[in-house]
Amino acid sequence: MSISSASVGFRIAIWLGAEAALLAAAGAMAADAPPPQIPTCDKKIGTLAVTEPQNQWWTALNLDSPAALIKVYVSQSKCFTLVDRGKGLQAAQAERQLAASGEERVGSNIGKGQMKAADYVLVPDIANQNRNSGGTNIGGAIGAFLPHGIGALAGGLSLKSKTADVVLTLTDVRSTEQLALEQGHSKKTDLGFGGGGGAGFFGGFAAGGASTYANTDIGQVVAMAYLDAYIKIVNDMKSAAPDAKADNVQQAVRMAKPGKLYAESNLKSTVVRDLDPGMMLYPTGDKMGVWWKVTDELGNEGWAVSTNFELAH
Repeated sequence: MSISSASVGFRIAIWLGAEAALLAAAGAMAADAPPPQIPTCDKKIGTLAVTEPQNQWWTALNLDSPAALIKVYVSQSKCFTLVDRGKGLQAAQAERQLAASGEERVGSNIGKGQMKAADYVLVPDIANQNRNSGGTNIGGAIGAFLPHGIGALAGGLSLKSKTADVVLTLTDVRSTEQLALEQGHSKKTDLGFGGGGGAGFFGGFAAGGASTYANTDIGQVVAMAYLDAYIKIVNDMKSAAPDAKADNVQQAVRMAKPGKLYAESNLKSTVVRDLDPGMMLYPTGDKMGVWWKVTDELGNEGWAVSTNFELAH
C-alpha cells in the first residue's frame, strides 16, 4: 500500500503545526512565570562583608562587580548586616584622616574602636572548568577568555548558549573556617518571568550599583545564577545547628584586669573562679548591662564584668 506524497506532506504539516503550537505554549508559560524571589530572614544571621574575587572577569563583559550585585540581594533579604569594605570604607578612611589632622569640628566622634567587625566574608566568583578531568572545579578562578569565537569564558559562562555557573564562598572571619561553598546555575530559558516582574526585579539593581546586569541576556543570566547560589547560602546558614552558629559569631576577649567569674550576673552570686589578666574568655552572646556570659578555656561558664575585657588579637 503506497502513500501519496500529498498525504505525507499533509502529515508533516500537521506535525510541524503541532510542534509550533507546543513551542508557543511553552513560551507563554515561561512568560507567565513569576519573577524570582530573594530569600528573606526574620532575624539577622550575622554581619557580612562582600569582597571581589582577584580575577576581574566581569570587566570583559562590561558588567559591574558581582560584589555590587550580591549586596543588592543581601540588603533586600535582611539576612545579614552589611559592612562596607570597598568604596564606602575608602570614604570613611578619608573622613578619619580629616579628623586625625584636626580639620573636623570638635565632637565629630570619629576615631578608633568604632568600626563594626564582620562575622563572615562572602566572595562571588564563577565556576572554573577543569578541562583535564572533564569536571568543574568550583573553588578555582578563571584565567582568561578562551580563543576568539568559542563564545565562553574558561570556566562558568557561555556567551553562545547564555548559561552561567557561579560560586559563592562564605568564610568565618575569626576561625577562617569555610562555612559554605555553593554553586549557582542559570540559563537564558530561565528568564521567562512575565507580567512586568522581570523589569521590576532587575530595576532594583540600579540603586545598588549593579544596573549593567539588567541590560544584557548574559548579565541577567549571571544575576540569576548568583541568586540561585545565594538562596542556597541562606538555607545553609538557617539550617546550621544553633551551637555552631554561636561559635561562628563569638569574639574572643582577654582579661585586661583581674576579675572573677560568677555563677550569676551579680557580685553576690557564687564565684566560679578567679580571672587573671591575660586569660582568654569566649562570650556566648548573652548580656545583662556590663555583665557578659562567657566560657573559659577549661569549659567553665559564668558571668564576668565586661569593663575588665579587651578584644583578643
